[in-house]
Amino acid sequence: MASPAVRIFQKLEGLFCVYKPAGVHWKIIRDTVETSLLKGLNDCAPKAVPHHIRFLVDGSTDPEAPKGLTVSAASVPALSQHPLVTGPEFLNLKVGVGHRLDTFSSGVLVLAVGKGNKILSEFYKTRVTRDYTLEGEFGTATDNFSVSGRAVERSTYDHITLDKLEKVLAMLQGANQKALLAYSSVDMRSQEAYEMAVKGLLGPEGKSAPILTGLRCIHFQPPHFTLEVQCINETQKYLCKVVHEIGLELRSTAMCRGVRRTRDGPFTVKDALTHHQWTAADIQQAIQLYKPSKKTKGPPKNQAPSQISEGNVTDTSQRETKLSETALIEQTCS
Repeated sequence: MASPAVRIFQKLEGLFCVYKPAGVHWKIIRDTVETSLLKGLNDCAPKAVPHHIRFLVDGSTDPEAPKGLTVSAASVPALSQHPLVTGPEFLNLKVGVGHRLDTFSSGVLVLAVGKGNKILSEFYKTRVTRDYTLEGEFGTATDNFSVSGRAVERSTYDHITLDKLEKVLAMLQGANQKALLAYSSVDMRSQEAYEMAVKGLLGPEGKSAPILTGLRCIHFQPPHFTLEVQCINETQKYLCKVVHEIGLELRSTAMCRGVRRTRDGPFTVKDALTHHQWTAADIQQAIQLYKPSKKTKGPPKNQAPSQISEGNVTDTSQRETKLSETALIEQTCS
């Protein structure tokens, strides 16, 4: 019979997401979660020590006892199986990391435990979009396009308006939309391409250049502005470069002050576990939320869209895209 720690570990196998703060390397996040899980598993009640039968010599000193060697059967614990002898039941635990975040960035970081690492490798290959919030500042350009770099140029930004910024964003989104169609492996004039576009599954096969599928300004107060981005196959350095290029298109300069991932496929920032929630109990609950059903081939009917997509997204096409991503992942994991 499996021990309590093993039974808990079996419930921990799967995917979940945590919130990575800025300024912390993703390896530190992974190691901290791994250490917390090991402590939680090894703190469980140990498995009962097995007993075995031994024949013990009767050392009675009663003068009326029969003479000769007398033995008796007794059930005694097997000390070789005692927890103080065998040590902790779990010595190591593999925690996998999905789409990584660099030290400068923060937000949703998907992790996997046990057999979930196999699911994570498949999830890593699926065509899922990710949402980011980019904080930019006009007037300064740095050597690495972010606030952590060395300033190489300064310029004015008084001529920049929200209307001009939105025109540049529309131009960038149009160029990326053409790239999305160019990297797709289906005939754009076919019915298959139309059906995939409706479901939000149109995209590049495997690795490709970074593609922005959505780009809009959600805050504008010069010199500061905030962008909401949906993208595929991106890196955080590329997103910082996008902010830099927007400044150049507006005949100014710009640098990125922060990159925050708010969604990675069906994993959203509102469900990401913060540091004080990196315990076995909270992680087990988070894994159950995203465990795919073997019977269903699509998103659960009784699950609200807000559970699998960003709550602030109101556009119908974007919501259908995120629902289809969940269905795609569940078909891969089933």
